[in-house]
Amino acid sequence: MLKITKKEKSWILYDWANSAFALTIMSTILPIYFTNMVGEVGLSKELATSYWGYTNSIASLIVACLSPLMGGLADYMGMKKKFFTVFSMLGVVFTGLLAFIPYGMWMPLMITYVISLIGFSLSNVFYDSFITDITIESKMDVISSLGFAFGYIGSTIPFILCMGLIMGVQKGVIPLGMVFTTKISFVITAIWWFVFTLPMLKNVEQVHGKPYVKFKPSETFNKYRESFKRVKKNKKAVIFLCAYFFYIDGVDTIIRMAASFGTTLGIDSTTLLVILLVTQFVAFPFAIIYGKLTSIFRAKIMLVVGIIIYMIICVFAFFMTSAREFWILSMLVASSQGGIQALSRSYFAKIIPKENSNEYFGFYNIFGKFAAIMGPALVGIITQLTGNVKNGVLSLIMLFGIGLILLVKNR
Repeated sequence: MLKITKKEKSWILYDWANSAFALTIMSTILPIYFTNMVGEVGLSKELATSYWGYTNSIASLIVACLSPLMGGLADYMGMKKKFFTVFSMLGVVFTGLLAFIPYGMWMPLMITYVISLIGFSLSNVFYDSFITDITIESKMDVISSLGFAFGYIGSTIPFILCMGLIMGVQKGVIPLGMVFTTKISFVITAIWWFVFTLPMLKNVEQVHGKPYVKFKPSETFNKYRESFKRVKKNKKAVIFLCAYFFYIDGVDTIIRMAASFGTTLGIDSTTLLVILLVTQFVAFPFAIIYGKLTSIFRAKIMLVVGIIIYMIICVFAFFMTSAREFWILSMLVASSQGGIQALSRSYFAKIIPKENSNEYFGFYNIFGKFAAIMGPALVGIITQLTGNVKNGVLSLIMLFGIGLILLVKNR
């Protein structure tokens, strides 16, 4: 039986902590809240879907620009933990601040969300790279998969609490307004994120890194150039990053746009929240299964399997017409989303130098975030042009196809 160390457990717990943001804020309650809010000020649900896509693209652009610089700086000994602390706390604070934005002021709400998403995303740059500090190479696939798996379960606990409050208000059991109750869910998410980040802050330290040198702001451009030169020499890592750029684009877009997509199809908020909750529970064992299967099949093969399943999802979504079919779609997503994310992280960690792990993961995240600009924007534009969100989702199959070809050809 695999023995999990204290450092590995603490690292896994950060997935448990910040996944509450990914589920409650990024994927479910906030997008539904936003769609209803803009609907009340006279905008259509389709336009709300487009605006939500554009907002995620803006946040991803900012993160993509900052990731390689932050990653390069954090590879100096003693810096990775400091950057992780700053950005994780930025995400926590601005998630809580969402509750204090007056209802109807959708622009300030989106600005606050963008800042919280920047904190979430950049803290993950450093979190992901810590995998080379907390475990050995032979355990990376399993530990990475456990992180995503427990992230799914951990995110459901505050989500169930928030959903219970919302449903209690809907049924008249809890004498609170829906808007106020939704805002409470933002505070609950922030508290959960903060509390379960503490073990990571206490027990995990940087092991691999370069000797510290004082950084001058005027050297920023040179840092970008030097980092790029070092990374591009690793041909296998570069080709993988190109493949990752395309296929993770589709994965992230489906995760971020799922609630908005379901709302546009006419699925009521309660049903949608229940579906997305069940998705988290189903994703838990499948993420672990993907990790376990790497002892039989190579991680690369399991990544190919995950991409093919997502291509099937895009086609299925195009023909979907009912809540029952949305259930089936969600279970298909749950079967692969954790596995493809976890194995991408561990596969990349094994083909890069440990002393430059944060620099490499800076580019890993920049490729992921630039992809997350393209995907939501693609769905938003095609939905706006055609008036049908299904066309937007179907367009993602192209991204999965390109990613699959590059991954298979990378030797």
